[in-house]
Amino acid sequence: MLKHWPPLNTLRGFEAAARLGSFHKAAEELHLTQSAISQQIRSLENYLEQPLFFREGRSVSLTDAGHDLLSTTQVMLQQLTVGIRRLEQYRKPNQLVVNTTPAFARHWLVPHLGDFHRRHPEVDLWLFTSDEIPDMTTQTIDVAVRDDISAQADCGFRVLLQDRLYPACHPGVLELAADVRTTLHGEREMDWSYWNTQGGAAVGQQLHGLNFSDPGQLLDAACQGLGIALVSELLAERARQEGVLVALTTQAIRGPKWAWLVHRNSEADVLTQRFCRWLEHKLVD
Repeated sequence: MLKHWPPLNTLRGFEAAARLGSFHKAAEELHLTQSAISQQIRSLENYLEQPLFFREGRSVSLTDAGHDLLSTTQVMLQQLTVGIRRLEQYRKPNQLVVNTTPAFARHWLVPHLGDFHRRHPEVDLWLFTSDEIPDMTTQTIDVAVRDDISAQADCGFRVLLQDRLYPACHPGVLELAADVRTTLHGEREMDWSYWNTQGGAAVGQQLHGLNFSDPGQLLDAACQGLGIALVSELLAERARQEGVLVALTTQAIRGPKWAWLVHRNSEADVLTQRFCRWLEHKLVD
């Protein structure tokens, strides 16, 4: 295996010279001097340790190795060209990239996006969900809205909402005796151990049951009648309104904090400001 790739410009110079059969024509096409093309070809041949062209005065022709490399190089450059053109979809003039967790996207943001789109149809919003906290310095993200983030370099950070957690289940589960209800377990604050340490009342929770790493899936399971769960007040709002989720007690405890990160390059952007104002209004409303 080669330790590293030859410089891309040498491959471009080689492909043009081989296709056109002339270093001079290749230089004209690439807006270089003939000397520069010759130097690129020599550099590539030295790297590969074999000649790629037969040189006879001003005319050049490919060696067998040159023919082999030409077919490979043309396929590679064509694929690269197509890939670069495909990136145009990420440069839409009114695009706004928003990152969040799958749970927040499914249970809160997507149900409210219709309102945002009606108010701001000019915004081409791209919703990018991830379980991992994004690195705003290396990823192309304008705004991140999550319950697991803290301040990052080159970003504006703001806490938007202090969530609350409470035990809940599908109305049908209430008809079952407390000792036979399945307990649904989550992670972090949605683990029942957190409820217990915060002084939460006993509602029939058991140590065994079904376990979920994603709070959105935990909420889905509760709404489908699989058992009792500790759920987010924010994420469960719609389910309670639709009557598929009821609280087991009026008690609620402190949950995670929802916050946003706004990249410094996006803070002054009008689209970003419109989304942030809308989001803040909807969360507080």
